[in-house]
Amino acid sequence: MSLLSVPTKEQVKKVPKVLLHDHLDGGLRPETIIGLAEKIGYKKLPTNDPEKLADWFQESCDSGSLVRYLETFAHTIAVMQTRDGIIQVARECAIDLARDGVVYAEVRGAPEVFTEAGLTLNQVVEATTAGYKEGMAEAKREGNTIRVESILCGMRQNNRSQETAEAVVKYRDQGVVGFDIAGPEDGFPPTNQLDTFEYLRKENAHFTIHAGEAYGLPSIWEAIQHCGAERLGHGVRIIDDIDFSGTTPKLGRLASYVRDRRIPLELCPTSNLQTGAAKTIAEHPIGVLAKLRFRITVNTDNRLMSRTSMTHEMTELVQAFGWNFADLQRVTVNAMKSAFIPFEERLAVIETVIKPAYSRIASE
Repeated sequence: MSLLSVPTKEQVKKVPKVLLHDHLDGGLRPETIIGLAEKIGYKKLPTNDPEKLADWFQESCDSGSLVRYLETFAHTIAVMQTRDGIIQVARECAIDLARDGVVYAEVRGAPEVFTEAGLTLNQVVEATTAGYKEGMAEAKREGNTIRVESILCGMRQNNRSQETAEAVVKYRDQGVVGFDIAGPEDGFPPTNQLDTFEYLRKENAHFTIHAGEAYGLPSIWEAIQHCGAERLGHGVRIIDDIDFSGTTPKLGRLASYVRDRRIPLELCPTSNLQTGAAKTIAEHPIGVLAKLRFRITVNTDNRLMSRTSMTHEMTELVQAFGWNFADLQRVTVNAMKSAFIPFEERLAVIETVIKPAYSRIASE
């Protein structure tokens, strides 16, 4: 056995993983939603059976109905309006990721959506980072080591991005590593938030931008060239700037720029199927983008809505494209290189955790 071997599902579960694109309000345990709803008197859940609730979330997001898709987040956000609720969800997030073999994660959330019951934006940030800290400690007691950092999102359709960006700067080095904008791409281009991105660059703060998921190449171009995005949240539509009509793929100017500059793509295969980027994993652009040596990373997006995990995402890619240990290690190293923590800390994880573990597990 070597890094060129194709791993089994059990081996995929064991290898260390790095996650850059995961939404806190899209990864709750179904039983936690039910428990928190009972505590706050929230009566709108479709069912109080955990298994049936998990089915409902997945079916709603598979339905192709935007109304049903957005309704799923209405429920998770509704039960995350208290400090204790946010801490519990963040704690369980860290524990669940660690149990899945994730050693480093940047989990994002939009603080503004959790302020409906009176919490301030800063209180939401502090509760979230406190929950991650508790979860990391609990994971360690279970024998799993994970580091979870927070990315704060502004919502494209609202006007609180500057406030959120200022919180990123305020809580930098206190569990917060970067900024993002989320929400509908169509009609809300990233340039609407240009002043905020200029503020972040002035403050030497890191940021990624949701782009190229639903709207296409213009959102990618604006995110990079106007706003200065360091990473692309999804970015899967970069495939539209590659011509496959000849014997070899020909990259357009934007695709070449993204690849040449090593701009990381936060790809989320299962989620992308739900939003129509591909019909099957085997048809997902990640296979071609990997062969063309874009800096691709593998992510979960919304673990509850997509009923997924990093192990599931990686296993699907192994089965669809015949990826071996070296392929999985490459995307894991890509992600760690692209993290928003200092260079020497990224390098330490790569050299002391990721590479030794892959070599050991591949030789078993």
